[in-house]
This record gives sequence, C-alpha cells and structure tokens, in this order.
Amino acid sequence: MSRLFLQIPLPEVVTDSIPTPAQEIGSLKNITFDELINGLVKDIVSFSIHLAIAILVFYVGKFIIKRIYTATGAILARRKVDASLSTFILSLVRIVLYFILLVTVIGILGINTSSFIALFASAGVAIGMALSGTLQNFAGGVLILLLKPYKIGDYIEAQGFAGTVTQIQIFSTLISTPDNKSINIPNGALSTGSINNWSHNPYRRVQWDVGISYGDDFDTAKNALLEIVNADDMVIRPGIEQIDKAAEDARLKDEAASAATEEAPSPISPKKVGWIKRIIQRQKNRIIERNERQVAALQSLVKSPVALPSVTISDLGDSSVNLVVKAWVRTENYWTVYYRIMERIYMELPESGVSFPFPQMEVQVVAMPKS
Repeated sequence: MSRLFLQIPLPEVVTDSIPTPAQEIGSLKNITFDELINGLVKDIVSFSIHLAIAILVFYVGKFIIKRIYTATGAILARRKVDASLSTFILSLVRIVLYFILLVTVIGILGINTSSFIALFASAGVAIGMALSGTLQNFAGGVLILLLKPYKIGDYIEAQGFAGTVTQIQIFSTLISTPDNKSINIPNGALSTGSINNWSHNPYRRVQWDVGISYGDDFDTAKNALLEIVNADDMVIRPGIEQIDKAAEDARLKDEAASAATEEAPSPISPKKVGWIKRIIQRQKNRIIERNERQVAALQSLVKSPVALPSVTISDLGDSSVNLVVKAWVRTENYWTVYYRIMERIYMELPESGVSFPFPQMEVQVVAMPKS
C-alpha cells in the first residue's frame, strides 16, 4: 500500500515585528547620549505644545459653555418655562457640553478617544440595565414637566394617595396629605397612571345629602336649605344682573374719568399740559381695562358649568326622604364651605319645623291560635 504525502509550506512566523526587552535594551546601547537627549527634548516640546493647546481649548470651551448656559437660561426665563423643567434642561445642557469638551481635550493630548467613548458607552449600557426602573421614573419626570398634568400647589389623587403637590423632582413627586404626611410617588407610575387633579378647574360643585321625615313639607325644607346656602358669601350665585351691574359700573367710571380729563386745570407751560393729559389718559385706560376684565370674568362665569344652588329629591329611602343640595364654590373654598354649611344645616333646619328621622322598623305581633 502506497501513501501520498503532501507537503504544505507553513507561513513563517515573524518574530522581529515585536521587539523583545533584550532587543530594546540592545537598541538603546546603539544610541548616543546626545541622540537620547534630543529625542527626549523633542517629545517634551511636542507634549508641552499639545498640553498648552489642550489647556487653551479647555478654558475657551469653558467660556463658551458658560455663555451657552446663560443664553439658554435667559431663553427659558423669557418663555416662562416651569422652574423644575428649566433646572433639568440647564443641567442636561451643561453635562453634554462638558462631556464634548472633555473628549476634545483628551484627543488633543494624543489619547485615543475611540476607546474612551466605547468604554463610556459600555458603562452607560450597563448602568442603564441596572437602573431600568430609575430611568423609567426619569422619563416620567420629563413627561410630567413637559405636559404639566399638575403643578406645585395642586391637590391631586393618584396611586391610592391624595394630597397637595409640594415638589416635582426628576425621579419622583412629593405630596403632602391633609394630615401632614409626606408621600413620595415615583414619576414613572404617575406618567402612565390615572391622576385626579382636584385643583385643575377654578370651580367645584359641593353636594350635601340631607334626609327629612316622611310627612314633612318639601317646600318648607327646600326654602330653608336654600336660605342657609345662599347666606354663605363663598357660594357662587351667577346671574345676568351681575354682568349688567358690572357693565353699568364700568360705564359710570368711564364717564367719571372723562369728566376728570375735561376738568383738568390748564398749567402755564404747554409741555406740562401734554404731560398731565397723558397721565390722566393712562389712568383712564387702566380703569377701563380693569372694568373690562371684570365684565369678561363675569361673562365667563355665566358660560361655565356654574349654576345656582338647588335642592331636589334624590331618593325615597326606607325611613327618610333624601334630599340633595348642590352649590358651586371656588376650588380653594370647597372644604370650608362644605363643613360650614353642614353645621348650619344640622343646627338651623329643625327650627323650620323639619325633622331628621331615625331608622324605623315596624314589628307586628300576631297571636297564633291554640291548637
């Protein structure tokens, strides 16, 4: 049996491409002292030039970043952006610009920036995976600051808690409950969940449930309840007569301002005449604008869902006729009006001859015939 052997030439391993320490020491022996000094001087001069350029670029970049930061803050203030959102945007701008400046300075010094950026990206991915919940809250905070479903001072109800918003942070929102508990709610849940903002609308309807006895006169109870509600100054009672009164007041004040302009004393200098007239005209315009705002506010009030106080029968219960009393108040006066009128109903309604019933049960005893 014959065998065939193929001789395949192997590639030569180049060992001279990477010098060994012994070879490096040997090469240094062939360099004279003057050549060594000249090489070191060239390297030091080159590094010093790059270092000076890097320092110059750093300070120039720092100056430019400061100007951009100031200009961005001025633009946000001019557009009246929310303070929390402005702080977040300014911090983000500063961090991004300083990172770009740092990478530029490192590149000028001769350090390979690609590996630095890759290392930073890898660290960012690892940190992002470890802090996925925190990043979700961060994104929720950005959405809340942009969309503004609520603001500081609003009374909200969300995630099973209710209270007044005291702080809107990047990762969470801090609310204060009526019993002065501080609740920290993550923004991720707030941005994706339901939020009941009690302070969003300027007006709220207050409702009281009152039970009267069967046989009591409904009109008497209704008139007594309306009298109690209408006697409160915080209850809103819109009507066209309010608009007419405000328009009449505006007309009278306008006429008074015109009369004051006509009866203004004439001074000696003609320049002073124009100066005084301009002051009187500005005052007159202020009065007219203020009255126009009052009339517009009253007109919007009538067009809003605000209605007059009302008393209706809501249910015929087992032991009482259940009445519902409705009235409109400003949102900030809701609880004050609710508790104050509830107290007055309890104290004053029985004086009109209307009684509050107790639960009653009729028991009939039937005598069974003897067997």
